[in-house]
Amino acid sequence: LCGDLKMQVPFPFSLLCLQVIKCKAAVLWEANKPFSIEEVEVAPPKEREVRVKIMATGICRSDDHVITGAIVMPFPVILGHEAAGVVESVGQGVTSVKPGDKVIPLFVPQCGECKTCLNSKGNLCSKTDLGKSAGLMSDGTTRFTCKGKAVYHFLGTSTFTEYTVLHESAVAKIDSAAPLEKVCLIGCGFSTGYGAALQTAKVEPGSTCAVFGLGGVGLSVVMGCKVAGASRIIAVDINKDKFAKAKQLGATDCINPKDFNKPIQEVLMEMTSGGVDYSFEVIGRTDTMTAALACCQCNYGVSVIVGVPPAAQQITFDPLLLFTGRSWKGSVFGGWKSKDAVPKLVADYMKKKFDLDPLITHILPWTKINEGFDLLRKGK
Repeated sequence: LCGDLKMQVPFPFSLLCLQVIKCKAAVLWEANKPFSIEEVEVAPPKEREVRVKIMATGICRSDDHVITGAIVMPFPVILGHEAAGVVESVGQGVTSVKPGDKVIPLFVPQCGECKTCLNSKGNLCSKTDLGKSAGLMSDGTTRFTCKGKAVYHFLGTSTFTEYTVLHESAVAKIDSAAPLEKVCLIGCGFSTGYGAALQTAKVEPGSTCAVFGLGGVGLSVVMGCKVAGASRIIAVDINKDKFAKAKQLGATDCINPKDFNKPIQEVLMEMTSGGVDYSFEVIGRTDTMTAALACCQCNYGVSVIVGVPPAAQQITFDPLLLFTGRSWKGSVFGGWKSKDAVPKLVADYMKKKFDLDPLITHILPWTKINEGFDLLRKGK
């Protein structure tokens, strides 16, 4: 969903930081309703905050989970978390970016100070709003107002708007030559899938992999497995229309669970003579999470949960699946430390180390955001 790629920064800058910006945003007033294009007021950035003009944003299943109620958020809210834009103004104390810089918002920030940020093993910064559903900035307030009513943030990013405000720890400066309508995917979908294979699972050369779900994130997992040197990548989806793209990106086999009269994990075990080395669940369903675990080699197989789990659902499985030696992992944003990794991933894209074009199926003006979500739900 692309905005106008031209930006005019008002002058002087000393006055700019004091101004409220009126702009258009896609506001979700309640669950299971379409977005409403509204005029909103975006407050100036406070200390250590950055106001960004959004140039391009992707839509993600996680956004749709809020619409359906699978992720619980307060309303009204401005969703969106996969984007790229240009810094319009900065608050006091901001040192990592300046007005005019191209940036990618980070729904998993990197404060550099919390226990996780200081540990090389993790990436889920304590300042993330993921799992908290607060919808507020760090001072407990919002920067958005619509029709006199406060509007909540989403994952500290809120990119379905012409302007947004983020904490400095949730903004990564990128190459000034990067095409924002492409690299916006590095803000979530691509990085999440690609990193799940390379960072979280650490797929090895010659290994066998199974990928459940062939949306943008699942296809990025396929890309990561291929780069890691996997010898066999089995793509699993009930939508056979996605198979051609999966094979284009590196899948060696594509199977539809509906074509078999036995559980898909049994099919995969037979195909691989005892199970895959690595499996990835990229759908967000508890039944496919357990199937992905079960299709791994019983002693050293690794299964990674990449799809966002539905709220208020429990998972039931045979503990023997883990007792024998399998490992079960979760992966948020592909395990990348965001502020460090995103500029490097953009640099790799600019060096043509991977191609984002196959992940882009449609480009729409952002005012057609409801049509975009319809395409998402139809698997297109």
